[in-house]
Amino acid sequence: MLLLILFVSNSFAQQKKKAYDVVVYSGTSAGVIAAYTAKQMGKSVLLIEPGIRIGGLTTGGLGYTDIGNKYAIKGLSLDFYRKVGEHYGNFEQWIFEPHVAENILLAYLKKADVPVLYAYRITAAKKVNGKISSIIIENSNHPSIKTNKTIAGKEFIDCSYEGDLMAKAGVSYTVGREDNKQYNETYNGSQLRDKHQFPDGIDPYKIPGKPESGLVWGVSSNTLLPNGTGNKMVQTYNIRVCLTKDSTNRIPITKPANYNPAHYELLLRLMAKKPIKHIEDFMTTSQMPNNKTDINNNGPFSTDMIGMNWSYPEGSYVQRAAIFKAHEDYTKGFFYFVGHDPRVPEALRKEMLQYGYPKDEYINTYHFTTQMYVREARRMIGEYVMTQANCEGKQTVNDGIGMAAYTMDSHNAERIVVNGMVKNEGDVQIGGFGPYPVSYRSLTPKSKECTNLLVPVCLSASHIAYGSIRMEPVFMMLGQSAAAAACLAIDNNVAVQQVNISQLQSLLKINPLADGSTPEILVDNDDTTNVTLKGNWKRKVNARGCYGPSLLENDSPEKSQDFARFTPDIQKGGSYNVYTYIAKNQGLSSHITFQINNGLQQKGADINLKDLVVKGQTEGEWVLLGQYHFTAGNKGYVAITGKNSDGIILADAVLFIPDRTQ
Repeated sequence: MLLLILFVSNSFAQQKKKAYDVVVYSGTSAGVIAAYTAKQMGKSVLLIEPGIRIGGLTTGGLGYTDIGNKYAIKGLSLDFYRKVGEHYGNFEQWIFEPHVAENILLAYLKKADVPVLYAYRITAAKKVNGKISSIIIENSNHPSIKTNKTIAGKEFIDCSYEGDLMAKAGVSYTVGREDNKQYNETYNGSQLRDKHQFPDGIDPYKIPGKPESGLVWGVSSNTLLPNGTGNKMVQTYNIRVCLTKDSTNRIPITKPANYNPAHYELLLRLMAKKPIKHIEDFMTTSQMPNNKTDINNNGPFSTDMIGMNWSYPEGSYVQRAAIFKAHEDYTKGFFYFVGHDPRVPEALRKEMLQYGYPKDEYINTYHFTTQMYVREARRMIGEYVMTQANCEGKQTVNDGIGMAAYTMDSHNAERIVVNGMVKNEGDVQIGGFGPYPVSYRSLTPKSKECTNLLVPVCLSASHIAYGSIRMEPVFMMLGQSAAAAACLAIDNNVAVQQVNISQLQSLLKINPLADGSTPEILVDNDDTTNVTLKGNWKRKVNARGCYGPSLLENDSPEKSQDFARFTPDIQKGGSYNVYTYIAKNQGLSSHITFQINNGLQQKGADINLKDLVVKGQTEGEWVLLGQYHFTAGNKGYVAITGKNSDGIILADAVLFIPDRTQ
């Protein structure tokens, strides 16, 4: 990696006076996809990464992808997870090792020949007549040495988790949680709820029962605000750590330099109040390939360092580095404490000692990630603000350029004393809604503030809506959309706020992989013009494991002649790999019979659901029906039938993927 940095930096030095069509700031997963898209669309591009590793959280330890409904994920984002699947011998996969994700993202950049400038961060932005003309960047590793570079561009895309380019450009933003009254919401502002909460009776004082002894580390002296009250507190961060149990690939977890066992006193008090049998009771140990684990927060006291990140969003680079170091020390200390402190039950210590840092991950940074889980920092106040009403489908935009589908998710923001007991405040997890569109206007600043900047990560959303949108697959989609919009703005010589939305939506639909290849065809059960039904089919909205807003269920005992026929509009005749989506639910028929008509002849196919293995955290799976040659037009179809069924039949979605090896 260091050689690559030197090579790219030297190459850049030879052309540092060049102005680019599109400048992408921050090589998060969104930044990589944005840069790749713009380059594939024929623009000159520079990707600037403040660190030494691309991919952000996608390569930084978050290998157990939060997705919600997979129907929402399209374009190059979906292509990424298909490439992950290909690596592991599957169709698509949402769980992966950090280095696998990094290699795939690097391959995108190599394919498009995107220049990357590593270890440079923004210090200023120059604007002329409401447009960014250039930005000034400094070397992240040697800021004391005069290393400033001026980067000129026509369009700029801020893909950072912090929104630094946006802020330097003078674009309006907010930090923290709005009051519920501001956007007529329910789950914003201060929230004292039951999830990831301490049981009653946990004493907050260093000497139990004696307030004069002071508060235990990690407990704030703040007073609980009324429910829904706005404030500047930021939901907590943590570090998604990749660990392994493989003894041949394991480096022991050692005591960090700034280890302080007093930081984990509340864990001991929690254990005394509520007996804990396994480490999974206070940290999520999501399993990944090759005996690795994505560690995440779980319970009232875990890897979340609650209340220690409030100054991070607007902090200086020095302040942020200190906050990251504190999180690193806390996380390493947490693992060490659980594995070694004699006050921790022996069974838990033995369980923790099975884990270590993997030798084959983060080789250049002592096998520990450099990416903190910045769940939320600045949020732009743009042309349109996404809110709770959008998530719940009470308001729907018509300029959608990507979809979100995850639960409205906020981690705790503070740990305080309530009625003499320790309590966490801020955790909200509200779901029960289907995929919804994200407005293009939420990626654009107000036109009076800047007309050539797009912000797909720190986009314009309320705190609680951002909690649903802020998923890596969604950021990749929005990065692609932002890049396509930037290219259209250049081609049509218009401000980003004036990009033709219909043209942008059409471009994303007809060229989803940004390479001119024939797009796949999805026929969902909600595409009523392409789905024909016979029999007693019932639409189940937001059903468990469904693909898209709903699925169709047939539980009639007299269904042998029933069918759900999915008819694709084939624009280009040829061979297509045909998949059907199966939600893994109770009471399903042990097998399903299909009829596949390619426009000329009909064939049958049968799926034995006893053999269906649902991989990872999803509750449904694409199942291959085979490869078929379809003629152009809409004469062909795939029918899900009730023939010889012995249980419930589901009809959800059928996918037609052109054979690109031809």
